Amino acid sequence: MSKTVTPYNDTKLGKKEQVTKMFDNVSKEYDFLNRVLTFGLDISWRKKVVKIVAKNNSKNILDIATGTGDLAINLAKIKTAKITGLDISKGMLDIAKAKVKKKNLPIELILGDSENLPFADATFDAITVGYGVRNFENLDKGLKEIYRVLKPNGIFVVLETSQPTKFPMKQLFKFYSKYIIPTVGSLFSKDKKAYNYLPESAANFPFGKAFNNILLKNGFTTAKDIPVTFGISTIYIANK
Repeated sequence: MSKTVTPYNDTKLGKKEQVTKMFDNVSKEYDFLNRVLTFGLDISWRKKVVKIVAKNNSKNILDIATGTGDLAINLAKIKTAKITGLDISKGMLDIAKAKVKKKNLPIELILGDSENLPFADATFDAITVGYGVRNFENLDKGLKEIYRVLKPNGIFVVLETSQPTKFPMKQLFKFYSKYIIPTVGSLFSKDKKAYNYLPESAANFPFGKAFNNILLKNGFTTAKDIPVTFGISTIYIANK
């Protein structure tokens, strides 16, 4: 990562505290803006993650940075699996709990820190993160914690924003991220800085082989990337 990007220019708060505050602020409009800003493509991307996890025959699955619970709810379609969702933002988790209750799904939702996971070593067969790793304050620490609570032969699947590299999508996406996302976000969100932070943090996060190398450095035995929709997002698969 070329630099540390934070939601607010607040020297009294670390990145973790700022990210928590930001997601608490945008929790009520987050799902709506996600659908609008991704043109609904995020739904299909999450389905791809679920298919990958389902092929691993995972029985105990942890969704980190679960947010409003969309990925955890999709993972619940794996009928033989127990799903746990964890997030640092109470505001986001409250939305997730309401959705899970409405759908009457047996998903356990926990308020917690992804860099200090409240689980024993080798607890989960599979761990997922949807649009969360770039918000870690200490990426290496977070990945080491994920590795710790993952069982041997377990699978770690990440869905994260990336940067298209080919013309014209590269130029179009750069324009969209710099101007459209902040403009639309400021219209519908009470926290205008959040929708400046989200595309900026994505632009500064390592993607493709660079992120694979970070996964390998933190103990994973294999790591591969699968770009989706011209590289707007990428799915990473790593194994312990």
